[in-house]
Amino acid sequence: MSSLFTRSKDYTRSRKSQSDSPPSSPSPIAKTLRHERLSRLEAATAPATSDSYSDRASSRSSAYSRRENRLAALSSRAEEESNRDYKKLYESALSENQKLKSKLQEAQLELADIKSKLEKAAQQKQEKTSDRSSMLEMEKREKRALERKLSEMEEEMKALL
Repeated sequence: MSSLFTRSKDYTRSRKSQSDSPPSSPSPIAKTLRHERLSRLEAATAPATSDSYSDRASSRSSAYSRRENRLAALSSRAEEESNRDYKKLYESALSENQKLKSKLQEAQLELADIKSKLEKAAQQKQEKTSDRSSMLEMEKREKRALERKLSEMEEEMKALL
């Protein structure tokens, strides 16, 4: 595709921006036209009575109150939703706490059972060792007594011979 117009570096297009041109004040005709439009607009929207001013003020206040009501409704909905979320979180945390408490109680019962078994085993071991030691003492006494008898008998035999 060829273009009818050729572009060259000599003919570059430049556009003046508004900031390049010096500021100009509006002409007197433009000022009067603008003033007339504004006055017609004000006359059409509100007559120059004190009732119209109060009507405008009340319409503004009612618009503000409607806006406030909408915002309050939205914020109350958001609060209700967040409260529901907090309630759900609270309920789930509460149920988890109950589960953990029951597990803890089971573990404590198991620990108490194991401790009692350990104490019984230690006591039985101690009784066995005390029984053994008492048995050993009795055996030693008997052995000494037998040795004394043996030595007495030997002396008697020597005396007889």
